[in-house]
Amino acid sequence: MSQGRKAKGILLVLTAASLWGISGSVAQYLFEQHHLRPEWLVDVRLLVAGLAMLLIVSVRSPGRIWRIWASPKDVLELLLFSLLGMLAVQYTYFAAIRHANAATATVLQYLAPALICCYLALRRRTMPTARELTAVALSFAGTLLLATHGRIGSLSMTPAALIWGIVSAIALAFYTLQPIRLLREWGSGTVVGWGMLLGGIALSFVQPPWRFSGDWNLSSGLGVGFIILFGTLIAFFCYMESLNILDASETSVLACLEPLTAALLGVLWLGSAFGPIDWLGALCIIGTVVLLSLSQSQARNKVMKRTRQEAAVLADPPLQARE
Repeated sequence: MSQGRKAKGILLVLTAASLWGISGSVAQYLFEQHHLRPEWLVDVRLLVAGLAMLLIVSVRSPGRIWRIWASPKDVLELLLFSLLGMLAVQYTYFAAIRHANAATATVLQYLAPALICCYLALRRRTMPTARELTAVALSFAGTLLLATHGRIGSLSMTPAALIWGIVSAIALAFYTLQPIRLLREWGSGTVVGWGMLLGGIALSFVQPPWRFSGDWNLSSGLGVGFIILFGTLIAFFCYMESLNILDASETSVLACLEPLTAALLGVLWLGSAFGPIDWLGALCIIGTVVLLSLSQSQARNKVMKRTRQEAAVLADPPLQARE
């Protein structure tokens, strides 16, 4: 891979992570300053972004978005992804922001890789590696530091904030694992587009998008527009394009810029309380992602090395085989 192409991939994933982090802080601003409800913001975000994404896919590949509805199995998996994945991860994340702040909510959501690691170990009935166990311990320590400020026995955030943050991480883990087959078969644009639209339609029965509460003016309108356009559509396409250039392990590490961006903006722009203990907890959880990404990269390199060795044997079989 050329240096220019790799630099492009790095720039794309950093752009996506930064936009996600900024959009979390913008959501916090909308909740605190303009009194928007998370339910309304999530509903509008999902409906508009889902429609736009499906439109883009339709322009590129006419008719593709409808073929996923031909298989009952695909439809069932898509509905599960829409409700328990897309809708759940969006709503729980914004609810955590409302009860805490964007920095804390984003960091807690990054517990997802550790949860995925534990789930896969149980499913495969294998012991986690030392690196994976260290990562899980780091994630637990980071959560404890964020939740208690180092004072065991007392919470530094409301129970609702902690619960929504942890549920957000669980939803993100489901969002990551459940649609793997659908993504391979139908592509990310189709699956995520339908996931957003169906999740938005489901939420509309609870929070119709035309029932707005809060202060609507130029500032709040620009905030909502930023979250939909930059924090959803542009960020998603930048991240997906980066996966075509970089390894998933590399993008996972670079995407750690998201909680750092949310934390810095929260402190500098919104005046969120984020002290030394909070930064230490955040770094512990971010370290989890780095360790797990390195573990994945190491496993992938072993597979590639073994494959090259097998190919070499096939190309030049041992003397005994030739005889």
